[in-house]
Amino acid sequence: MSALQTTLRRTTAVLMPIGYYPARVWCSTRAAPTDGKFRVLDLKKKSFVPHAKKKYIKTITLPPRALSMPVDQEWSNVWPGPRTFHPATVPLALRQGYDPKRASPGKYGNAELMKIPNFLHITPPAVKKHCSALKQFCTEWPKGLETDEDCDRHFPMTTITTDYCHSSPTIKDPKSRIVTIKIKLSTLNLDKHARDKMIRLVGDRYDEESDILTIVTDRCPTRKQNYDYGVYVLTALYHESNTFEEWERQKQEADMEHYIWENNPSKKAYVTLTRWPEKVSDDDVKSHSIDEDTVGQKYKEAVTELLNNGEDTYTLNKYREAALAVLLPQTIQA
Repeated sequence: MSALQTTLRRTTAVLMPIGYYPARVWCSTRAAPTDGKFRVLDLKKKSFVPHAKKKYIKTITLPPRALSMPVDQEWSNVWPGPRTFHPATVPLALRQGYDPKRASPGKYGNAELMKIPNFLHITPPAVKKHCSALKQFCTEWPKGLETDEDCDRHFPMTTITTDYCHSSPTIKDPKSRIVTIKIKLSTLNLDKHARDKMIRLVGDRYDEESDILTIVTDRCPTRKQNYDYGVYVLTALYHESNTFEEWERQKQEADMEHYIWENNPSKKAYVTLTRWPEKVSDDDVKSHSIDEDTVGQKYKEAVTELLNNGEDTYTLNKYREAALAVLLPQTIQA
């Protein structure tokens, strides 16, 4: 240290009083705040407002509603419409699911009961209540249509259409244009020739067991057009069936779809046997009626079923009994 530095230090010590130190400014985050708040370095100069601590509130869980329900309550008020199953609302000890070690799970916390749809909103009392509310908007049922037979007689044709409701960009469904028309062939008042021709024209669209003709139309883009086309086809079939062409006179017995007892030698053999020893002509065979002949009716039915339905145990036994009744009437009666 030089002599000049030593002289300056001594001069400064003499000029400064004892116990005096110059004031120092400290910039530290560890300094204790004077107002009791923790200071934060805010570079954006925004005021900081501390949030109050959220108080915890204990929730009060009510007992299940099913425990406080009266017995004579209105169930439609509890469950007015379709909704997901709720175990606390339904006062039934329901179980759903499978557990290999214990009984089926109960209704609480059971996802199986919530997945499936329920019909708790359409109970018989609820349905009766809804019907009574809608009754004021309904008209009286027409007289003369008390049974299904009356409806079929007055309205023989049935039209079937389908409406579809789904979520898509358009509400139109291409399958909704399909129209199905059903009608019984016996309601068209066709004679034998027209009925036979109608069955030949429609093919597999006719059901012989139910006597129903079914016409399905789906060629046109709209439902109304398909309905009009179906009615047109039915009208054309009806008039074409009643039309008799000259070439149809060439139809023989082998061209028939079913066996007709009156047009076959079986009737001639039966009439000849019943009128023995009289001689029987073709005119006598055609004019002979078996409306009051019980044995003849059974024989006709047995022969017709045997040839139309084929040979089986039932048809053969029926034909045997009918033939014995014709050949040996006294033995059968005894």
